[in-house]
Amino acid sequence: MKKVAAKQQRIENILLSLKKQSYLTRKQIQTIHRLGGDRNANRILNDMSEYLHSFRHGMEKVYYLSKSGRERIKCEIVRKKTPQIQHFLLRNQLWIYLKCPSSWKNEMKIMADDVSIVSDAMFYHGKIPVFVEVDVSQPIVKNKAKIDKYRRLKEISKQDFVLIWVTELESRRARLNALCGGLKSRVYTLKEIN
Repeated sequence: MKKVAAKQQRIENILLSLKKQSYLTRKQIQTIHRLGGDRNANRILNDMSEYLHSFRHGMEKVYYLSKSGRERIKCEIVRKKTPQIQHFLLRNQLWIYLKCPSSWKNEMKIMADDVSIVSDAMFYHGKIPVFVEVDVSQPIVKNKAKIDKYRRLKEISKQDFVLIWVTELESRRARLNALCGGLKSRVYTLKEIN
């Protein structure tokens, strides 16, 4: 009886992680839920197939909620296979690397006077807000415009915050660091957080 309850709780927890993060790779689910080795993780996810959809992205399998999965945990957002998958996976990898902050929220809209920003994610480190931006081969001019909005937000709100960038390319780190001059910021690369 306890085994069945534990299995059902694990299923719920995995589905709730997918509700929160939209898409997760097998490796990410394995890490978050401590599923042990690859074979065990694959077996567990295969047993959950009625609640999940998946597709291949490079060498990895990516999972998201099926209609049954959404119904089981009362999720109204319908996800499909998307060309922006790398953006989601990079953001989720940073969430895991930062030890899954419980205050983490995706796609947060921030407004102050004439400034409106939709950050890729936001969480709190103590009482300090931390905004997360994901750079997946985005034009640097778009990144600069977004950083200028954060700079303006700081001027208006007079509140301390941290801006974290995560990028796939080591070559973009120096450029993003230079653009963030004057803001409390940190740039991570995929290699560093993987």
